[in-house]
Amino acid sequence: MIHEKSGRGTALAVAVLAALAVSCTTTPEPDGPAPGGDAPGGASATRYPNAAYAPSAGEDVRGAFATLQATLSDSCAKDCGPFLGRVNKELQELEGAMRNDPKGPGHFPEPIRRIGELNGALAGDSSFENLEKHRAALLDTRGFVNTWMQDHPDDYR
Repeated sequence: MIHEKSGRGTALAVAVLAALAVSCTTTPEPDGPAPGGDAPGGASATRYPNAAYAPSAGEDVRGAFATLQATLSDSCAKDCGPFLGRVNKELQELEGAMRNDPKGPGHFPEPIRRIGELNGALAGDSSFENLEKHRAALLDTRGFVNTWMQDHPDDYR
């Protein structure tokens, strides 16, 4: 019986790691140019994949928070574009999950407010240049939401 449980646990761990590896290594192509047309100087704004998001259908707060937490060990060591795009993507998906949670958006007022403030600063522009310009706000929002969620473990465990 011990071997059976251990085997199931190992299989589950392998499945979770495989899913994470796929989600971390696949990069969808952008749908088109960034909203707002050309960037200053006439050059098209660089648009990173994962820059415009709709919450994943049926994603719950627990899953969305787990993927946001996965960004905590990442950094801009090599290329900030994908990193900043991913942090923004995870925040947007978490906000969507919170708004769609059966407890209602009123259950998550502070994270939704902070993500809303970030979205106001980004003004719909998820280009690398804009995400870089608002890097501190993006990472501060991620930190705030992480801390808030850690203080509310019933919402993600």
